[in-house]
Amino acid sequence: MNTPNKLTISRMILTPIFLTVFLVSFKFHYAIALVLFVVASLTDLFDGKIARKNNIVTNFGKFADPLADKMLTTSAILGFVAAGYCNIWVLFIILFREFAISAMRLVAASDGVVIPANMWGKVKTTIQMVASIVIMLMLSIIFDFGVSVLEAPLIIVANVLLWLMAAATLVSGIVYIIQGTKVIDFSK
Repeated sequence: MNTPNKLTISRMILTPIFLTVFLVSFKFHYAIALVLFVVASLTDLFDGKIARKNNIVTNFGKFADPLADKMLTTSAILGFVAAGYCNIWVLFIILFREFAISAMRLVAASDGVVIPANMWGKVKTTIQMVASIVIMLMLSIIFDFGVSVLEAPLIIVANVLLWLMAAATLVSGIVYIIQGTKVIDFSK
């Protein structure tokens, strides 16, 4: 197994650890969850760069990398829902898009076509990761370090960032569906 695929798998392994730390209340749990999320997010940056630089892009990587991203970003959103900072409709929009795109990728794969992530998917993932990091940083500052003056702005910032995530997710999904319908044979 090559290094990029190992990094992708490590992101998958870090995801439930991150969510557990985020959800279980103990001293500095938001700060530790933030560090885990950042480390997992960085594996996304490096796996693709290493794969392209060394010309070791694999079909497994094309499929597993976006899946690992979905697992990580969705786990953060689930954590925000559990903590009361995310509207259920944001989660619905994101999950709906992810299931729809995953279904398209599976149909394409059954025809022997691998649909890799496109620029819009990468933008969506970047927005989801950066927004999640900002929200977790604020949670950590407020609850781990006791800076309560940020508590009121957190609700506003979280709502704006989460709806921005939903909008980026929706746009990327629409673009992906338009592109996907050009390579999938619907007559089979």
